[in-house]
Amino acid sequence: MYTCNAERLKETIEQFSKFGATKNNGVTRLSLSKEDIQARDYFCECCKALGMEIKVDDMANIYATLPGKKDLPPIVMGSHLDSVEKGGRFDGVLGVLTALEVVRTIKENNIELDIPVTIVNFTNEEGARFDPAMMSSGVLTNKFDKEKMLQSTDKNGITFGEALKESGYEGDVENRLKEALAFIELHVEQGPVLETESKTIGVVEGVLGMVCYEVTVTGESDHAGTTPMSMRKDPLFLSVKLLSSIIEQLGTVNEELVYTVGRVLVTPNIHTVIPNKVTFTVEARHKEEEKIKQVEDILQSLPKEDNGCTVKVEKLWGRDTVVFDSDLCDQIEQASNKFGYSSIRLYSGAGHDAQFIASIIPSAMIFVPSINGKSHCEEEFTPYEDCAKGADVLLETVLNLQKKFSLEESKS
Repeated sequence: MYTCNAERLKETIEQFSKFGATKNNGVTRLSLSKEDIQARDYFCECCKALGMEIKVDDMANIYATLPGKKDLPPIVMGSHLDSVEKGGRFDGVLGVLTALEVVRTIKENNIELDIPVTIVNFTNEEGARFDPAMMSSGVLTNKFDKEKMLQSTDKNGITFGEALKESGYEGDVENRLKEALAFIELHVEQGPVLETESKTIGVVEGVLGMVCYEVTVTGESDHAGTTPMSMRKDPLFLSVKLLSSIIEQLGTVNEELVYTVGRVLVTPNIHTVIPNKVTFTVEARHKEEEKIKQVEDILQSLPKEDNGCTVKVEKLWGRDTVVFDSDLCDQIEQASNKFGYSSIRLYSGAGHDAQFIASIIPSAMIFVPSINGKSHCEEEFTPYEDCAKGADVLLETVLNLQKKFSLEESKS
């Protein structure tokens, strides 16, 4: 049984954290920025040193492949190198760097591969510079229209297409990831479950479905001092009443349902003026379609008029639950057990490239703990020993899949 080099992995993580380092030990490495290009260049340099073949597609996704003896589609590992503004040193990049450590371990132990192994770096997963998130994996899987994505602009008015051309990483559409035997994405959990449950490895069975609604309550603005309470049409007072009811009802749907009121806009937002409009969002996530439907029923049953105010309910967007390949999940759990690492099966509440890739390639994810559940912030931290344990599980899973797929090919 092979194990990864924990000290080497730590040094690699620290090296990559220099690309876009912030004052408080975080990272700002927006997609196709100077810092992202630096990380990409160094990643390619590391892969070439291992004898890997580098290809880049038309969305700047990078694929580094270590060949195998058999002419079969590869086993793919990876995630993304870009970050949010003032993000952490582990989110996304750890999936790429543990994959790199897997290949380094394979090479230094002279392990012969029957099946090619590919590391992928997906472009603009975060969507922090160009909307939407998971842009390039979305284009690969026909979730997003490429031409629309090329027109997405950052806060400086630069389009994704312009940044793509200037990056030096605009490759050929023929290089796109089209087929593979499996895709495994290692990622920090970005939540508190593993740490709270004292588990080392999260075997991710899928990504939660979700729905987001916007509620607009419209009333009338009047003077805050001269208008009697009985004569007011105050949309904020009604919004508070509606939200209280919504939260109470959502609390009865299911204990695993998570829901958030993330945005509230009050107009005109002046302390001497009764508001004339309040807009708020309600977002909810759950793995079962039926529970999401209950959420929608609650929101759609809100009164259209109350206390002299009108209420408009609009669905902004939603996504279905993605269930990962059960056999791959079993392989990850077995690899974890082989090392004696404790594990738990769970669903991801956050979105990841794997949820899109799962529609074309059997996919699964490995989670490692996030201290205090912190992520998308400079305080984000995953102990290096947990990073190494995740790399061990990734390595063992890939080697087991090598045997499995090679045997299946021999029998066919």
